[in-house]
Amino acid sequence: MNNPYIPMPARIEKITTENEARDIKTFDFSFVNNEDKDGFLFLPGQFAELSLLGFGECPIGIASSPTEVGHLLFTVKRTGFVTKHLHRAEVGDTIGIRGPFGNSYPLDLMEGKNVLIVGGGFAFTTLRATTMYMLEHNNRGRFKELTIVYGARSPGELIYKQELWDWEKSTDLNMFITVDKGDERWKRREGFVPTVLEDIAPSSQDTVALVCGPPVMIKFTLPVLQKLGFPPERIFLSLEMRMKCGIGMCGRCNIGHKYVCVDGPVFSCAQLDELPQEY
Repeated sequence: MNNPYIPMPARIEKITTENEARDIKTFDFSFVNNEDKDGFLFLPGQFAELSLLGFGECPIGIASSPTEVGHLLFTVKRTGFVTKHLHRAEVGDTIGIRGPFGNSYPLDLMEGKNVLIVGGGFAFTTLRATTMYMLEHNNRGRFKELTIVYGARSPGELIYKQELWDWEKSTDLNMFITVDKGDERWKRREGFVPTVLEDIAPSSQDTVALVCGPPVMIKFTLPVLQKLGFPPERIFLSLEMRMKCGIGMCGRCNIGHKYVCVDGPVFSCAQLDELPQEY
């Protein structure tokens, strides 16, 4: 990307409503210009700015893996002015995309190790990208055992449901799906993500943990990981709620001397221990 301030035009190819409340949608984009498509090189964990002419822009984690060639996924919760208007968009509409920005999950560190993924709610987006990246045929052998714990408040709030059910059946990973409270149709686990994590007690030996979810989930997940023996340098968090302009110019994403848009959004707990408390 030559100019980080100029959005690249992208067309909406598909829209999927993810939850029963209908306030979470996944947008499948394709770039209008081939040079933009070829130049948009990213890794799981990074984010981009989605720009709507006349309404503004918002930072959103990239939900697709770079191994999913030909399209770009963003899962967006309707929470404010820009996301409200994005949810009103239709297939065929064109918006702007700036990016990719920030750093990625530590793929080099994860290589040759077990990987534990812990996610909650609609914050599972970049973790979904990471999962798809590791499950890709040419990449799966680079990583050892993959364990995923993912939960939501209710069955209707789970996202990527068909992929979740497929992962449950797969022999390539260990998938644990939970909800805070099920309904009469729910036959899987009930319980908060940190509680389920403690119950299944994955080994911390030679394992890297990736965590992304609501702040309250992260607050209660970190003590469980510490109890299981994960050292701070092998626990990585994504501070997605802190992302702002993407390039560190607005100064609104700082935590101490770090800028989440530039130095993050992925940080190890060891790095965060040296900064003002976030969780």
